[in-house]
Amino acid sequence: MKTKILLAEDDPDFGMILKQYLELENFEVSWFQNPEDIVPLVHADFPFQIGILDVMMPNIDGFSLAKMIIKEKSYFPLLFLTAKNQKIDRLTGLKIGADDYIAKPCDPEELVLRIKNILKRTLPAVTESQIKIGEFVLDTTKLLLSHANGNNRLTIREQELLLYLLKHNRSIITRDNILDNLWETNDYFTGRSLDVFISRLRKYFNSDPKIKIQSLRGIGFEVDFPTN
Repeated sequence: MKTKILLAEDDPDFGMILKQYLELENFEVSWFQNPEDIVPLVHADFPFQIGILDVMMPNIDGFSLAKMIIKEKSYFPLLFLTAKNQKIDRLTGLKIGADDYIAKPCDPEELVLRIKNILKRTLPAVTESQIKIGEFVLDTTKLLLSHANGNNRLTIREQELLLYLLKHNRSIITRDNILDNLWETNDYFTGRSLDVFISRLRKYFNSDPKIKIQSLRGIGFEVDFPTN
């Protein structure tokens, strides 16, 4: 079955190029030039596996549209297209919950590789669907981190990072290893992305003092997750 992509891009020429290229790569693409047409779908049947959203669109910008989608479908993977290529835009997208971003004009081949990398992480390879972490339980099939005081729905990237940290529990993990293995690139922006996701995980686990994600300046992180 073909992967169904939601493409929100108001530029008719660029949108058509992306749609045709993605379809040649065996994806099924629903292309929307008007983001307002997507809103009714968010609150109804949403048959897509991944979304590609242009940041700068009329009426509803990509960030606003992403917030609507994530509010209803918190597990939904998203990739932003941004023409500005500015740090603030990238950080805004990551804080919303996007999995990746790419600057326009982009190479369609690079876009396809980024999409495939995101989709590989959609169902992380784990041997158990539920993992006990201190006072928490992680349900990897639902991307749900449960606690007596409430639950948090993780993004795919958050769960991927958490599983990587768990794999290297009670050890020192370098930033380079995380970036090379999970982001497959290592630059300023991916480094800042990592910091954003580490901060989120710390916030989620804040109520259990036994769980530690300690930063080691110039090195990386030392983690301690009670798992029994």
